[in-house]
Amino acid sequence: MLPARVHRPSDLLRLLLGLLGIATVLAIAAFAHGTTAGLEKDIGSGTDQTPALLIDFAGLSASVAVLVLPIAFAVERLVKRDGLRVADGVLAAVLAHGVSLSADLWVARAAPESVRDALTQPAPGGTFSDPVHGYLAPVIAYMTAVGMARRPRWRVAMWCVLLLDAFAVLVGGYTTPFSIVITLLIGWTVAYGTLYAVGSPNVRPTGQHLLAGLRRVGFSPVSALRTEAPGGNSRNGHSRHYLVTLEDGPPLDVTVVDREQQAQGFFYRAWQRLALRGITQRRSLQTLRQALEQEALLAYAAIAAGANAPKLIATSELGPDAVMLVYEHTGGRRLGSLPDTAVTDEVLVGAWRQLKALQSRRIAHRRLDADALLVDRSGAVMLTDLRGGEIAAGDLLLRMDVAQLLTTLGLRVGAERSVTAAATVIGPDAVADSLPLLQPLALGRATRATLRQLARERAQREREAVLEASRLAREARADGQAGVRARAGEAAADRKALRAQKHAEKRAIDEALEEAREEDLLSQIRRQVLRIRPEAPIEPVRLERIRMRTLVSFCAGAFAAYYLLSQFTNLHLGSVIGEADYFWVAMALFFSSLTYVAAALSLLGFVPEKVPFGRTVLAQIAASFAKLVAPASVGNVALNARFLQRQGIRPGLAVASVGASQLFGLTIHILMLLVFGYITGTERTPTLSPSSTVIGGMLTAAVLVLVVTAVPALRKFVATRVRSLFAGVIPRMLDVLQRPQKLMSGIGGVLLLTVGFVGCLDTSIRAFGGSISIASVAVVFLAGNALGSAAPTPGGVGAVEAALIAGLTLAGLPYETAAPAVLLYRLMTFWLPVLPGWLSFTHLTRKAAL
Repeated sequence: MLPARVHRPSDLLRLLLGLLGIATVLAIAAFAHGTTAGLEKDIGSGTDQTPALLIDFAGLSASVAVLVLPIAFAVERLVKRDGLRVADGVLAAVLAHGVSLSADLWVARAAPESVRDALTQPAPGGTFSDPVHGYLAPVIAYMTAVGMARRPRWRVAMWCVLLLDAFAVLVGGYTTPFSIVITLLIGWTVAYGTLYAVGSPNVRPTGQHLLAGLRRVGFSPVSALRTEAPGGNSRNGHSRHYLVTLEDGPPLDVTVVDREQQAQGFFYRAWQRLALRGITQRRSLQTLRQALEQEALLAYAAIAAGANAPKLIATSELGPDAVMLVYEHTGGRRLGSLPDTAVTDEVLVGAWRQLKALQSRRIAHRRLDADALLVDRSGAVMLTDLRGGEIAAGDLLLRMDVAQLLTTLGLRVGAERSVTAAATVIGPDAVADSLPLLQPLALGRATRATLRQLARERAQREREAVLEASRLAREARADGQAGVRARAGEAAADRKALRAQKHAEKRAIDEALEEAREEDLLSQIRRQVLRIRPEAPIEPVRLERIRMRTLVSFCAGAFAAYYLLSQFTNLHLGSVIGEADYFWVAMALFFSSLTYVAAALSLLGFVPEKVPFGRTVLAQIAASFAKLVAPASVGNVALNARFLQRQGIRPGLAVASVGASQLFGLTIHILMLLVFGYITGTERTPTLSPSSTVIGGMLTAAVLVLVVTAVPALRKFVATRVRSLFAGVIPRMLDVLQRPQKLMSGIGGVLLLTVGFVGCLDTSIRAFGGSISIASVAVVFLAGNALGSAAPTPGGVGAVEAALIAGLTLAGLPYETAAPAVLLYRLMTFWLPVLPGWLSFTHLTRKAAL
């Protein structure tokens, strides 16, 4: 049974486009007041010359047609027993009417004056026109929701009526051009929002439609059997397949493509088309006719190239919302379902011969996964699922096909057999040329998912091996400590024995990790290819035009820049620089430089191993460059973890050390915030009365703890995170506790880091003649730093400035002093260190320290 309704991604896309269009029109109306006024004046001067008889005739015809056309289409749908569409149209019309009334109310009471002037004007009769036409928007929503745009004749009639009505009200002086555009967009947006929310009626063809379509193209079908599960687990994601038996003749393989299935993967394809460079993606929105023509073209081209592919013998439409492609029955089994013993060398060579045939005519398959290779009873390999391919393909796509088939076959028979078969058929040079494309981004979605699953399994096996080795080493250490305690008189020998046991335990864990480490499939394929072509290029080709992280960072940075500009609009940079006291500016620079030494001390205090201090300071300076492309806390943690790994510390211990440093810093941060908050709250009172801010914060924290404890899902989430914390960070801290010098370095570094930032902010305030208590400065910094760490923008840009300015203003500092002081503070701690950070980052990278 097919679902009665489906939610189409295309409806959601049109909804978002409609909202964007409304926002754009309102923005133009708000900021281009002169343009809107000039447009209305030009239209008004033109309408004065229009004959009154023409205006009256157009108005009367439009009024009648706007009512008659929807009713006529509704009757036609009801006669054809398609009442669901009419119901959707009525619902969309009601919602559009409500949105129109809300928009009219907003324009009348709350909209800016420029928007009101653009959407309304004095109408004949002494009144003002409506911002949104309360009758036209519902009609547009109804016509869109019932699907009139899919019927060519009805579509022409619909647009004629809409244009006639718009002409009548515009020329008659009852509306403005912007009002008409907003009305159209509201009706259009509400219609698609309604369709996406409630779902569109399912128009997938039934079995009766399929058999009738086969009869129309000259076949005599008896039955049709679906070859995939009815739940929609089709091979290629946007079609259904049937095995059809005939009254006379061999069976047929039939592929049915409809609008709903064709829309599957729309957003993924759209993102791939935007993000990948040099790769032609299939159009995100294809018509059924285009999909039919593309698959037929690829089927004929593959056979003409000499490839063993299914022969297309007929095509047909199954109504307005589906198409059918009829192939000769191939039989056989797909490579993914074959047992390992059936995947012989002959099968591998046959698969590569099919790819060679396609590439001889520059045809790219683009989907060479295990389900695209069919093996018949004789062992011959056949290529299927060609609809995603491309003719006249470039070298990049052809090399991607080679990389994809290497990985697909390697998942079944291993890297060595896959590479050997490829080199035998297409030659070592063609295999070597595919190495730069042997990366997850160049592979299909199903292949990437399989590789991720294998990676998780490998990581689990490595983890289990390390845990087992650690357990055995602890048992051996416990036995050794018992023997040492039996020789209590030999203290020096005891300490040497304990150190030797610790080194032995570490060595055993390293050996277990090395033995358990497994090479991933792509690395195995590269190694096999380099054996036959040692000079093959291995540097991956950059396929990404834009990364999601870059896009998010760009948007966040643009928002932050806009916010900062609004914050500093009233500041004059020349006067700010001239009024600054350069002695305090130099002191701010000193405190800013001190923070990098403090950060190095706080990190090394939680690393029991020996790490060069100077190189650690350079790593902290390099972290100031990393803040430009990542949130402050994220960039810091990632760079420090990478730095420690490059210094010879195992990845797990490196992450645990950075985590211990961050956890201890967070604890000190909270304690200092409470202490300075308490001091700030008691500064203006003669007695040590409790600070209301501190009490409120403690009560809020208590309520949050109770909520987390009471809700099972939250309790499980927090328990899981805490358990993982204790599994790695806490043991690392216990190791540090055994070294008092390291612990004092870590504590001193965290405190000195806070002193440096607070001193920099305080001297920045004094540079512009301001002065508040050091406790207030500390509270403002600690609160602003917390917000900056939580903000997703690079380096907390925007959030830190806003929090610091607001905090200093609340502490009693005038805005004229707080704003330039914060600007100077951020200049010293964020912007000026960027160049030294880049130099340090480049130097450490060249020295293989990052």
